Amino acid sequence: MFSRLLRHRTASILVLVLLSYSSKNLIPRRGRLIWFSAIAVSVFLRQKLMGGKPFIRDLSRVGRLAGNKSNLDFDEFDVIIIGGGTAGCVLAARLTEEPHIRVLVLESGESGRGLLFSRIPSAFSLLFNTRHVHKFYTEPQVNAQGANKLWPRAKLLGGCSSINAQMAQYGAPGDFDQWAEINKDDSWSWKNFSRYFTKFEKYSYNPEHPDLDPKAKGSDGPVRIGYFSDISQSSKDFINSCKKTGIPHSADFNTITSAGGVNRVAIRAQVRQILFEKVGDTVRAIGVEFSRTENGPRYRAKARREIIVAGGAVHSPQVMSPTLIIIVYRSYIVQILMLSGVGPAEQLQKHNIPVMHDLPGVGSNLVDHPVVDVYFKDKQNNSRKFLKPQGISDVPKLIAGVVQYLVSQRGPLASNVAEAAAFCRSDDPNLFPPGEYPSRLADSTSAADSPDLELFVTPFAYKNHGATILPVHSVALHSTLLRPMSIGKITLKSNNPWDSPVLDPKYLEASEDVQKLVRGIKLIFKIAKAEPLASRLDHNDKNPILDHDMHLRIVRERVETLYHPTSTCRMAPLSEGGVVDSHLRVHGIQNLRVGDASIFPSIVSGHTAGAVFAVAEKLADMVKDDLAIVKS
Repeated sequence: MFSRLLRHRTASILVLVLLSYSSKNLIPRRGRLIWFSAIAVSVFLRQKLMGGKPFIRDLSRVGRLAGNKSNLDFDEFDVIIIGGGTAGCVLAARLTEEPHIRVLVLESGESGRGLLFSRIPSAFSLLFNTRHVHKFYTEPQVNAQGANKLWPRAKLLGGCSSINAQMAQYGAPGDFDQWAEINKDDSWSWKNFSRYFTKFEKYSYNPEHPDLDPKAKGSDGPVRIGYFSDISQSSKDFINSCKKTGIPHSADFNTITSAGGVNRVAIRAQVRQILFEKVGDTVRAIGVEFSRTENGPRYRAKARREIIVAGGAVHSPQVMSPTLIIIVYRSYIVQILMLSGVGPAEQLQKHNIPVMHDLPGVGSNLVDHPVVDVYFKDKQNNSRKFLKPQGISDVPKLIAGVVQYLVSQRGPLASNVAEAAAFCRSDDPNLFPPGEYPSRLADSTSAADSPDLELFVTPFAYKNHGATILPVHSVALHSTLLRPMSIGKITLKSNNPWDSPVLDPKYLEASEDVQKLVRGIKLIFKIAKAEPLASRLDHNDKNPILDHDMHLRIVRERVETLYHPTSTCRMAPLSEGGVVDSHLRVHGIQNLRVGDASIFPSIVSGHTAGAVFAVAEKLADMVKDDLAIVKS
């Protein structure tokens, strides 16, 4: 799990990695008033004491008016980064370690420094229905009862790393070996690429977990990782029940030997288009056009060396220093490329966009982690549903939790909600005996020891991304498919940068995806009936909102995103539908790179934030090396 960044220069760029599960209605109006009154003084003092330089809002300070024939020069930067999200902030921080590199970051959101809810682990979802989050919806999902699924994406510096659940499980080593194989570039293999994970880590040792080897973790990176200071008893019971069921304990998910097992886990400038120069058959990215509003004045800035698109499957953060200026934009990375004339020619022509470079892979290969929730009654009646007060008895508990967190950063508010997880394979004969599961499902994993299922626990049950918490004391277990075979796509709705893109993940299109999620749910019921979790849950409660009886229809009813879309600008050979090469350069265009989750050759069998950090760390080194060669 990721925690607050260390307080040095990088901290003002990277914000923190908080990964989320809910929405502003995690706490109803009455409860939110309690929250706000309890922390108002803290927020006020924090903003007054933090200080810092203002962000650039006057776009004329970094760009020249487009179409002004009396002034054809652009403001010039060495590197322009489109997107101040998870990857964009890492890139900005690392590139500006070199004082001679001048960087401009364009970000559509605002700074999250004053947003305490992005710093309280259990409160991240309070941002979901605010202006700091884009509420995208998918196309109707044919195999999920035709529902339009919510895809919340951050509109903040730090991007989705500012609104998530802080789970530091990076994927299996085999995932990255597969990346290297696809691209015929061994620098992406686990043995070489893993150093970029430890580069950003600062591990906080916890004596309660002596079996984790601190020597395998990073010690001086900008992102503090370790175990949360609080975990509910229901999550502890989940871990022990997993062991009883046959899932081994894992001291550290992020090592060559432990990708499976069970353990705890841990302002505004809209980019309209990228500007190109075409001489003969050579296309080169030279600048960016941006504006603050749809009908407002347009400005342009020039990149002498590199333009890096880092909007992620979504967006970003901001900062300013002598070599770093951050302002704001709004757009999906794929949308930016296509609006600039880079993408499938047929798609561009459909929306009257001049084709600068026909690149069919842009927007294709969309993959996401689907998750299904299962609800159980906590018969001990001590769940944490008080985080959304539903009666007067919940209010003192919430106030006590707020005070405890503000004083010591401990207690129930220090929980990331998704407190423990188990990773396993859907074909593990110890968990899924062939006699009970005779069907052989297609293997979509990256290696023989890589998982394709994640099961995690939350200390209360919720619906609709946390908009509703069940009105009874409850515990929820969740089945996540890590290596889905259903492949979707992102396309344009129009040629207007202010229109949302068309998102179609095609959830459950592959029958194997449904069958594997069903296996995950069956394993959840097996775990729920193993001690000590069995004694905590009331399996005789017949409340219709609960799931103590097996209902396999819930797969299609409840499937939702785990907020991990990837691979729409895939790193792969052009002949295999790739968009960027192994140096993250866009095929066929000079001076243009992409660096975020969209370049994943295949989705990782873990949570995506850590891999995005590592990709950005590696890209920063590559850009530094290239700029050093040019300078010399």
